[in-house]
Amino acid sequence: MAQLRLTLLAMSLLILSPAMDGGGGGTVQAQIVPAVISFGDSTVDVGNNNYLPGAIFKANYVPYGVNFGSRRKPTGRFSDGKIVTDITAETLGFESYAPPYLSPQAKGDNLLLGANFASAASSYHDDTAAMYQLKYYKEYQSKLAALIGQKNATAILSDALYIVSTGTGDFIQNYYHNASLSSRYNVNSYCDLLISIFSGFANVGGAADWCHVSAAAGLSACHNQAGRSGCVERLNGDAETFNNKLNITVEALAKKHSDLKIAIFDIYTPLQNMSESPASQGFLEARKTCCQTGTRKTRVYLCNPATAGLCRNASDFVYFDGVHPSEAANLVIAESTISAGISLVT
Repeated sequence: MAQLRLTLLAMSLLILSPAMDGGGGGTVQAQIVPAVISFGDSTVDVGNNNYLPGAIFKANYVPYGVNFGSRRKPTGRFSDGKIVTDITAETLGFESYAPPYLSPQAKGDNLLLGANFASAASSYHDDTAAMYQLKYYKEYQSKLAALIGQKNATAILSDALYIVSTGTGDFIQNYYHNASLSSRYNVNSYCDLLISIFSGFANVGGAADWCHVSAAAGLSACHNQAGRSGCVERLNGDAETFNNKLNITVEALAKKHSDLKIAIFDIYTPLQNMSESPASQGFLEARKTCCQTGTRKTRVYLCNPATAGLCRNASDFVYFDGVHPSEAANLVIAESTISAGISLVT
């Protein structure tokens, strides 16, 4: 049985490679793995929410995507340019990115690249979106088998690299803004709750197929609130608590499934370093965002479309909006995770 490869992350990835134009299809050359399959939230959503009529959180407007390849227009990615799944694909030798599964591009030979099922605002505590992603994944399996035959489809799925990134929303969208939830659980017990849901999610999807890790929710939520070091300290502490518990669970999962290769990418440390000492990493600003965020509840962390033209020189900023790193920051994070990434594909 082939060893399945699984990345566990929240906002980061492997290593850098030659730039890609961000095409939605085409052939691949010298791929280290046959396909890249992604699940999660806005950190790896490449546009699925654009095709969900009821979705509130979308990145389908400027300034999102202003530095994405030659297109330089919104694609649904929550950044000015590439996100972690894009960098993953480049690192592995892909010349095109797996399309958002809900898009019209997710058909024919494009399915051979893999698929992206991520949806912004997904979380463990509200597991509806996660279950839908599992449903679409099973549908993808059937489509792939119909396209190239069951034997070939099984070979691709067994050797594919699976990326799962979710959990940030459980804190930013749920715990910190839901008085009922925070009154019923302290941070420690809430993390235990999330870990139990994570374990159930992995078992439902097939533990030998995927799982996840969350990282720097605290940094993301408070980085641009000047003078609120207490906020940063508290939220980063919460992220560390969750990560520590998750690491223990993942180690147990790896021992249970000998045919599963798992790598946890530590994106907390590089993002913390960039936030605390941006100049050392070539950035000018870590406390403010490149784009001005909105005032409505649904866009308090997202770019305000009314001020889109004010977002310039995104590469100078660690954070593009109130939650998501800029492409430049994603590239730094990617470089720092090279060791973990190599262990998955060697």
